[in-house]
Amino acid sequence: MQIKANNPEAYISNISTERIPHFNKLRQTILNNIPEGFEEQMSYGMIGYVVPKNIYQKGYHCDTNLPLPFMSIASQKNFIALYHMGIYANPDLLNWFVKEYPKHCKRKLDMGKSCIRFKKPEEIPFELIAELAQKITVKEWVDLYETSFIK
Repeated sequence: MQIKANNPEAYISNISTERIPHFNKLRQTILNNIPEGFEEQMSYGMIGYVVPKNIYQKGYHCDTNLPLPFMSIASQKNFIALYHMGIYANPDLLNWFVKEYPKHCKRKLDMGKSCIRFKKPEEIPFELIAELAQKITVKEWVDLYETSFIK
């Protein structure tokens, strides 16, 4: 399910009413905790947090016209999704998150390579997401990206 929107507010206005408070809280948690330099914008049909081209001119290797993606949030058909490329690229960060998750949520972790799925929005572990958002600076992400994805 992709929501067509030109900005985060328009995206959120198209989410089901019962999800909006949880989605807004997730967005605000990220905005309050993501390190300086990341920028919020629409990215791949989701609300994304990217390294802007004025900081990392090379852009994303899949499409160098685009800024380097880092995190995204989306309202999917059956869940709210948090995509975090740092978890995908950094095994230590992944291990930390998997170990910490049960301390913050009774529900079993539902996760893909970079996607964390929250089927019950009222159970999103906002404190853990705040901590996760703080874990990687722009410089650390660019360095990790270049060593992990650029050949």
